[in-house]
Amino acid sequence: MSKDSQTVIDEFQQNVNMTAKEMENWLKTDESKSVGQKDGDSESIGHESGRYIVDILQKKEANYTDDDISQMQRVVSYIKRHSAQKPSSDIEDSRWRYSLMNWGHDPLK
Repeated sequence: MSKDSQTVIDEFQQNVNMTAKEMENWLKTDESKSVGQKDGDSESIGHESGRYIVDILQKKEANYTDDDISQMQRVVSYIKRHSAQKPSSDIEDSRWRYSLMNWGHDPLK
């Protein structure tokens, strides 16, 4: 990993602006399930990541594993990359926003 763990944790906490409860509720919605890259009828990568993010958010920092840190790095990278692709139209009900929310970031917050 190119960044030290604390830097990754800090960036994760800066970019993930949804609480575990907000994410749990969001991941149950049809909108959440309607976006993201899927392999057939399987769960999208972003939706699966969202479930993992909920688990991370419910942990104490001292209990983070190497896998958690690695996932946090993926989350931060995705949020930064996807945020840069902001559409010029209204984003409130956009697939772009829904996808970011699956990764723990609501751009309207």
